Amino acid sequence: MSEIKNSRWKIFTDQLRNKYRLVILNDDSFAEKFSLRLSPLGLIILLGSITILMTTLVISLVAFTSLREYIPGYGNVHDRKTIVNLTAKTDSLENAVVARDWYINNILNILSGKTEGRPPKPTKDSTGKYADLNIKPSEEDVKLRNNIENNLLESTSNKVIANKTNTLINFFFFTPVQGLITSSFNLKEGHFGTDIVCKENELIKSTLDGTVVFAGFTSDDGYVIQIQHSSNLMSVYKHQSSIIKKIGDFVKSGEPIGVVGNTGENSKGPHLHFELWYNGFAINPQDYVVF
Repeated sequence: MSEIKNSRWKIFTDQLRNKYRLVILNDDSFAEKFSLRLSPLGLIILLGSITILMTTLVISLVAFTSLREYIPGYGNVHDRKTIVNLTAKTDSLENAVVARDWYINNILNILSGKTEGRPPKPTKDSTGKYADLNIKPSEEDVKLRNNIENNLLESTSNKVIANKTNTLINFFFFTPVQGLITSSFNLKEGHFGTDIVCKENELIKSTLDGTVVFAGFTSDDGYVIQIQHSSNLMSVYKHQSSIIKKIGDFVKSGEPIGVVGNTGENSKGPHLHFELWYNGFAINPQDYVVF
């Protein structure tokens, strides 16, 4: 059986190697005009070489010349860069439009009196599970706290006086609100700011240029905004009914940042509690701001 297969393969290979002559004759005189001597194997190799050569030439023309721009979906490199840039600009414009709409809506809500109401207070524990807990400090603890607080207030007062430099005096402080002062700055009583009573829903302005570092709600002070200014100076605005700035916003001096309110457990009426902190110590706002 193997001999038959070998003989067939040999016959096939011999046929591929057989020489054939292609002759072109003149039909009238039978004179030979052209002749070509080839074998089937040589013809296959010739056709394969021509095919590979033509394929390589076509691929090179498409890849390295401007002909590739005529291929559907390929595109031009310059056009693709332009599309990417336009996409980035469109995204930036969309964000700017959203921010502008948000700002305008807030202004319209403030002007029309549509401000956020008070958040619901946390419910008290009605189970009585912690009613028997003794949370009062002992006499020794009270004495220790008083001694530490008195020493801290004295050292704080001395540091504040030492930190009042001519640089701070040169600042022009914009008045946050105009009103009546009901409670002044008092370190010994732990009152680190000034309380100004004014009309409810009156706009609160930033006293200096700066960046909002905190804007949120606390149970004691309600809606609070803290703004970091230059020269390590910080201003604090408490008990607002609503805030119109968020963390990271840059505000100019005199720019509205919130609305006067009565939020927080420490508030007993519509007013603004305003604080100034310099180098980490509270200072009296009335020394620099005319209310």
